[in-house]
Amino acid sequence: MMRVFFTLLILLIVVISVSGYYFSRKKFSLLNTVHHVDLKKYAGIWYEIARLPNSFEKKCQCVEANYTIENGYIGVTNTCLKNKKYQSVQGKAWPVKDSNQSKLKVQFFWPFKGNYWIIYLDEYYQYAIVGEPRRKYLWILARQRTISEDKLKKLISIAKQANFDVKKLIKTEQSSCQ
Repeated sequence: MMRVFFTLLILLIVVISVSGYYFSRKKFSLLNTVHHVDLKKYAGIWYEIARLPNSFEKKCQCVEANYTIENGYIGVTNTCLKNKKYQSVQGKAWPVKDSNQSKLKVQFFWPFKGNYWIIYLDEYYQYAIVGEPRRKYLWILARQRTISEDKLKKLISIAKQANFDVKKLIKTEQSSCQ
């Protein structure tokens, strides 16, 4: 009886492990990124146009990110207006090996790193969509604080095609910013 129990237990563990591996790999493998990113062109200020809700940007408006090319990494400064005060956080990012710089690892607090995958980038580096493979985070970015509704609809459509829950998108307030 004990032998049957252990055999079933081992079989259950194998099934759970294999199915967990399959489903986690499936989610990660289905998010495509752009073919190549020239980080020198990508550097500079990007304004957040819309995002999926997240705890670290709760009540943020006037959100912007500034990327700088540093010695061996990319400097990241995220700024937002929260409770009538500008707040900034600084971090670092590194390209993921063999990703043509379209996938980055970003770190704001050691030892935690997150995925920063560029899933859309127009040829002039004016619009970008950034997400991560679990589709928990998504940002629509532009070089200007505001964009046309038509352009926003096109970018949202791209995010929807990548299986992000665009119904939850929050448009970032940028009109009252300096």
